[in-house]
Amino acid sequence: MSIDLKSLTIKKAHEDLLAKKYTVLELVNTYLENIKKRDSEIHAYLEVFNDVSAQAKMAQEKIDSGKASILTGIPFAIKDNILIEGKIASASSKMLENYHATYDATVIKKLKDAGAIFLGRTNMDEFAMGGSTENSAFGVTKNPHDVARVAGGSSGGSAAALAMDGCLVALGTDTGGSVRQPASFCGVIGLKPTYGAISRHGLIAMGSSLDQAGPFTKTVGDMETVFDLLAGRDFMDATTISPDTYKKSSIKNSLTIGVPRHAMEKGIDAQVLSNFEESLVRLKKLGHTVVDMILPNIGYALPVYYVLMPAEVSSNLARFDGVKYGLHVDGKNSIEDYFASRAGGFGKETRRRILLGTYVLSSGYYDAYYNKANALRKTITKDFTNAFTKVDVILTPTTPTPAFKIGEKASDPLSMYLEDIFTVTANLTGMPAMSIPSGFAKEGSVSLPLGIQMTAPHGREDVLFALGKDFLGEK
Repeated sequence: MSIDLKSLTIKKAHEDLLAKKYTVLELVNTYLENIKKRDSEIHAYLEVFNDVSAQAKMAQEKIDSGKASILTGIPFAIKDNILIEGKIASASSKMLENYHATYDATVIKKLKDAGAIFLGRTNMDEFAMGGSTENSAFGVTKNPHDVARVAGGSSGGSAAALAMDGCLVALGTDTGGSVRQPASFCGVIGLKPTYGAISRHGLIAMGSSLDQAGPFTKTVGDMETVFDLLAGRDFMDATTISPDTYKKSSIKNSLTIGVPRHAMEKGIDAQVLSNFEESLVRLKKLGHTVVDMILPNIGYALPVYYVLMPAEVSSNLARFDGVKYGLHVDGKNSIEDYFASRAGGFGKETRRRILLGTYVLSSGYYDAYYNKANALRKTITKDFTNAFTKVDVILTPTTPTPAFKIGEKASDPLSMYLEDIFTVTANLTGMPAMSIPSGFAKEGSVSLPLGIQMTAPHGREDVLFALGKDFLGEK
């Protein structure tokens, strides 16, 4: 039978599977056919798993026995830095090209228990370092809306897989915008949860105080469903929190939305700004109040992020030494083994960030850079906490530009880093933020998706879901 993948949601697929309108195998085969048709051009997937039919059979048995959850039989795409036992998890790096995971990440275990289907692993910037998925050791992922443009990064493969109807849900990770930015570029919804809301156990670490797993979906309702399953304490991750860690008040019908216009004065594409203003008008018509606000230290967010993140990268990637696991290159002695393995295993951007991080952590520079950045991080977090005593949500564009052309920023790292200008604050503060589609920009004959980013106080993903549904007209 024919299944309309474009309009399919988790709820609809679940109801159809229970009603026997189609089987799990028929559903996943429809996605696999679409992947076969489109992915040779898009390159969202690094690997489509060979056990999808076996997974579908197990899910169907669960449905037939009346033990199905809402995610039983739902096809997921998984970013290549999330461990699935027995599967390769390479983080799109030559360093881990043949590494097979020896255990499941907590998010994978939860999805397996729910009966979800894993279609394959998706392309990403190497070790999640980048904003375009151009830094993958295995080739660039292209934007399904215009294959001359990037899908975003570092979770570009997951975003593109969903946008091209190559899965119903995708998982990514977000360190400075790596879910929200590609979600905006590809016209889907992306969530960076509250720090600790979803376990990081089994995620290949980039910046441990910044990383969070986050889903991509086509509707806010689907996002809420996936988040509710994945959230919660995990004894394997001491940073995880329980749902009642932060106090919650009831959600008002009319929310107060704060807009830091002073942070949008330079470097923002005219069509992005115009779309953002149209989005504010739409929110006002829906009964919400929009107020201008000041975040005094938001201008320091990007430089703070690009001191702290490389420092954590330098520390986390020290384990890849050519001895324990991963790539090993023989040298004349052990120190040459080390240098040759790391030089051969890491790409240019990864090496750049390791060097930056090692520098800011080195004796003589630790106080001048790393400690000052940490102090400023606390100040920025305090600014946001104070702001949320007056507003319910803070709204910005997700990105300063629409999706840019492949190769356009490859030789200009600073220009690439500026793509994170609106997204890094949620990772620095640990607050939840979600990007939702808000319209399109015209570039010649091509329409490129745009997104707006909603940020809420710690633990208030429910506010993001409520406002997102209202904006997108979901019931």
